[in-house]
Amino acid sequence: MKVMLVNGSSHIHGTTMKALEEMARIFEEEGIETEIIQLGSKPLADCIQCNACRKSGECVFKDDGVNEFVEKARDADGFVFATPVYFAHPSGRIFSFLDRAFYSNGSYEAFRFKPGAAIAVARRGGTTAALDALNKYFGIAQMPTAGSTYWNMVHGLYAEEAPQDEEGMQTMRNLARNMAWMMRCFAEGKKHGIPYPQTETNACTNFIKRDDQQR
Repeated sequence: MKVMLVNGSSHIHGTTMKALEEMARIFEEEGIETEIIQLGSKPLADCIQCNACRKSGECVFKDDGVNEFVEKARDADGFVFATPVYFAHPSGRIFSFLDRAFYSNGSYEAFRFKPGAAIAVARRGGTTAALDALNKYFGIAQMPTAGSTYWNMVHGLYAEEAPQDEEGMQTMRNLARNMAWMMRCFAEGKKHGIPYPQTETNACTNFIKRDDQQR
């Protein structure tokens, strides 16, 4: 089994990485392979909804790791998306990265029916708003969302402060154990032939009608 963890911070050794490293340690104790994707500080293009991916199956921007992530995601069993909190929302880079990763994978086949968890790291406030934003990706892609014994957050301004948030680190450890349990349950279900739910995709309503369609 494998979990992919995405660090939405530009700081490779910051507070967000400390939270991910605590989870990775537990995953490895559970015998689960981990890979941390560090988005870094280089510019990351937004999704421009050019829809080129509808024909090619991949994002038109090919030099910042989004397509490589989606390809690896096909073989992963779970995902953790972690972000620092900027003005009470996730970092712009993780939004851009995930928008393109999910949109270019139009059917979400690389992600659906695999557990996902969001993590927010802040000096003080804005964590729940950031978590709410990241959880939207799981909700649209049929991904079961993993929780813990508190909301998935860690507090600290500097990297050395994050481990001092004892409850935050405890939350990370419990979150990793919960995800490990979920993935094993799904694997057992697959092993015993339990089918995935049937998905309806025919309806796509935008509630805007032409004059001749209005009632």
